[in-house]
Amino acid sequence: MELEAEFTSEPFRGEGEPPAHAVRAHEAAAEAGLHTDFGPLGTSARGDADRLLDALPSIARAALDGGATRFTLRLHSGTEPRPAGATGSPSSVLDGLIREVESELGAALAELDRPGKQRAVRLLEERGAFQLRKSAALVAEALGVTRFTVYNYLNRETP
Repeated sequence: MELEAEFTSEPFRGEGEPPAHAVRAHEAAAEAGLHTDFGPLGTSARGDADRLLDALPSIARAALDGGATRFTLRLHSGTEPRPAGATGSPSSVLDGLIREVESELGAALAELDRPGKQRAVRLLEERGAFQLRKSAALVAEALGVTRFTVYNYLNRETP
């Protein structure tokens, strides 16, 4: 079975070179023989379940040794879970969930103010949107924010 891990490490910087903790975590995943996708706000690593699970401690340690104060991890199996009652392709399901939330909030996600965007992310999470593969990037695009911002909203405690 194949697994995918999406991980972010903090603190983040806005522009410029990625922080050392992010680079070191990415390097640890690559050294473990995992297929990686390194982005400015997070990294995904895919591979055989045993290989990936065995590599997670060294990836986390590399981030922490590189100065990370927080390491957030999401694991996905090869079979993607779907929101209850969802039909169609994952992207069409996500598009439908986004349209539903936009209708409920009365505006396109990108037009919402920050509290509105945070509420939209909470609503999407409640409806299972983030169970879909690559959803954080697609939601970020719809909101007009970075994937990192979406992860921050997801990790934020609900008021």
